[in-house]
Amino acid sequence: MADFSGLPLVIETGDLHARLDVPELILVDLTSPARYQAGHIPGAFFVDPKRTQLGQPPAPGLLPTQAALEALFGELGHDKDAVYVVYDDEGGGWAGRFIWLLDVIGHTKYHYVDGGLMAWQADGLALSTEVPAPVGGPVSLTLGEAPTATREYLQSRLGAADLAIWDARGPLEYSGEKVLAAKGGHIPGAVNFEWTAGMDKNRSLRIRQDMPQILQDLGITKDKEVITHCQTHHRSGFTYLVAKALGYPRVKGYAGSWGEWGNHPDTPVEV
Repeated sequence: MADFSGLPLVIETGDLHARLDVPELILVDLTSPARYQAGHIPGAFFVDPKRTQLGQPPAPGLLPTQAALEALFGELGHDKDAVYVVYDDEGGGWAGRFIWLLDVIGHTKYHYVDGGLMAWQADGLALSTEVPAPVGGPVSLTLGEAPTATREYLQSRLGAADLAIWDARGPLEYSGEKVLAAKGGHIPGAVNFEWTAGMDKNRSLRIRQDMPQILQDLGITKDKEVITHCQTHHRSGFTYLVAKALGYPRVKGYAGSWGEWGNHPDTPVEV
C-alpha cells in the first residue's frame, strides 16, 4: 500500500485520495461546523479554527495554552508516527496555521492538500458526512519556540539585512488607511503581499505556481529569515505555509501579529 513517504509538503487531491486508508494518517478539516457537516473528505476530523488560537484580546492569535493543545491533539490520536494531512476551504489560511502548530509541537510529518476542499470537490471526489469519534484524552506535548517570533524578538531584529517581514494583510491595513488596532500602518521594513493574491482562483485556490518569482521580486529570499504576520496569524498561516513549502530554511510566524504590535505602546510603526 502507498504511504506518504517521498511526497512534498503540498500534495494534490489524488495523492491523498490514494492514501485515505493509510493507518498513520490523521486527516484534519479546518473549514467551519456547517461546511464540515454538509460533507468533508472521508475520515477527516473537524478542528474548529478557533481552537488553534488563544482567542484573547488584544492579540487573539497567540498560541493556545499547553493544556488546550494537549487536549486537542489527544482527541486527534496524536503520536510520533502520525502523518497529518490538513485542509480548509479558503485556500490555506487555517490549514497553514495548523501546520505552524505542528511545527510548534515538533512534529514534522505533515502535508497540505493544495486547494483544500474546493479542489477536492472540483476534482469530483466523494465527500462523507460520517464523523469519527475523538480518539483519546490529553497527550503530553513539548512546545518549541523556534517556529514563533515574539514581539520582543521581532523588535530586536528590525533593520537586520537578513530579515524579511512578510505582511499578509490587505493593502489598506498596511498603509494605515484601515485601522484595526490602536495604531495603523505596518512594521518598519515589512513587505506587503496580501494572502489571497497568492492563490490561483482558476485552479480551485491552489497556491500560485509563480510564487517563487513573486517572492524573489519582493525581496523575500531564501537567504533571509522570513517572519510573517497579519492581524491574528490566520491569514499569515497561508504565507507561513507557502514559505515552508518552497523550502525557505528560516521561517517564523509572528503569532501576536498586528493585534499585538498595533496595540503595544512601545512598537515602531510606518505608514
